[in-house]
Amino acid sequence: MSHQRAITLVFAVHGAVAGSFATRIPWIQDQLGLSPGVLGVALLCPAIGAIIGMPMASRLAHRIGERPAIQLLLAMWCGQLALPALAPASVWLFGAMVLFGVTAGMSDVVMNAHAVGLERHLGRSIMTGLHGMWCVGSLAGAGAGMVAAQLGVDARAHFGAVALVLLSVGLVSGRSLFTGRAGAAAPAPRRFVLPSKAIAGIGVVGFCGTFAEGATADWAAVYLTRVTDAGPGVAAASYTIFMLTMASARLVADRFVRRFGPVAVVRCGGSVAATGGVLVVIARTPALGIAGFALLGLGVAAIVPLVFAAAGNAGRTPAEGVAGVATITYLSVLAAPAVTGWTADATSYPVAFAMITGVLVVMTLLAGVLKVRDELPAPAGGFPAPTSAPRGMEEQAQEEHASPASA
Repeated sequence: MSHQRAITLVFAVHGAVAGSFATRIPWIQDQLGLSPGVLGVALLCPAIGAIIGMPMASRLAHRIGERPAIQLLLAMWCGQLALPALAPASVWLFGAMVLFGVTAGMSDVVMNAHAVGLERHLGRSIMTGLHGMWCVGSLAGAGAGMVAAQLGVDARAHFGAVALVLLSVGLVSGRSLFTGRAGAAAPAPRRFVLPSKAIAGIGVVGFCGTFAEGATADWAAVYLTRVTDAGPGVAAASYTIFMLTMASARLVADRFVRRFGPVAVVRCGGSVAATGGVLVVIARTPALGIAGFALLGLGVAAIVPLVFAAAGNAGRTPAEGVAGVATITYLSVLAAPAVTGWTADATSYPVAFAMITGVLVVMTLLAGVLKVRDELPAPAGGFPAPTSAPRGMEEQAQEEHASPASA
C-alpha cells in the first residue's frame, strides 16, 4: 500500500467514527433522559476537549514520530467511540465527550500534519482529496448508523462492532504510512505559544470558512422549515445535499489547486459560497433554498483543507502550524451555531444567513494569506522537499506519472 493510500484510509476511518456517532445521539439522549439543554452542553464538550488536546499533539508526534502517533491516536479515537453510549449519567457523559474530543482533536492535528509533509514529498496538492475521503467515511458511517437505528440495534453493540472494524482498518493502513521521524533539524514544538502573524491570518480564513460550514450544517433544515414552509423530508434533504456537494468538490479540488494555486481556489470558492448565501437569503421556496445550500457546500469545500495545508507550511513544524490554526477554527465550531441562533432570534433567519454571507465575503477578501503555502521552504521533518513546486499542467502530469494517483 502506498503512503498516499494509507493516509487516505486514515482520513476515511476518522470520518467514519464521527459519522457513526452522530447518528446515535438520539439514542443516547433517550437512554439518559437528557433535556435539550443538557444535550446541548454535552455536544459542546467534544469541541472543548479538542481545544485542550490539540496543543499536545505536536509534542507527541515529535517525541514518538508521526506514524506511531497517528496509529496510537486513531486507535484511541476508534476505541472511545463506545464511551458516550456507556455513560450511566449525564456527568459521566460530559467526561466521556471531553475525552472523545481530546482524542479527535489530537488525531486530527497529527494526520493533517502528516498530509502536509506528504504533499511536499509528492510535490503536489492532495489535502482536499483527503478531506473529501473524510466526508466519504463520515457518510458511510452515518449510513450504517441509520440502518442500525432503524433496526433498533443497541448503540453500545453498534459502536462496539463499528469500533472493531474501523480499528482493524486503521491498524492496517497505519503500517504503510511514511516511516520517517522528524530529524535533529526539526525543532521541538513549544508547549504554548501565541499564533504568529502568518498563522493568525490563516486562522481567520479558517474561522470564517468553518463558521459558514458549521452554521449551514446546523441550521439549513430549520431555515427551510421556518422560511419556506418545507416539509420534514425536504428540509432534511437540504443537509444531505449540502454535505454531498461539499464531499464531491473536495474529491476533485486538488486538480484545481495544482493548476491555479490555493489562493485562487479559495477566492473562487468563497465567491460561489457567497452566491449560495444570497440565494438562501432571498429564497421563499424550498427549491431555491436547496440550490443555495448546494452552492454553499460547493464553495466552502476546499477552505478547511487548504487552510490546514497553509498552516502546516507556515509553522516551525507541520504539527505546530496545524495545531495553531485548528484551535482557531474549532473556536468557530463553538461560536457558529449559537451566534446564528441568537441572530435569527433577535432579527430573522434571512438576516442570520445574510450575516453568514458577509463572513464568506470577508474570507474571500483575506484569501491572499494562503500564498504562504507556496512561498515557504519545506518544513523540517521526515519528508524531503521537491526541487520546485508544481505550477502547470506539464509538471502535474510528470508528477502524477512518478507518484501514486490522488484519492
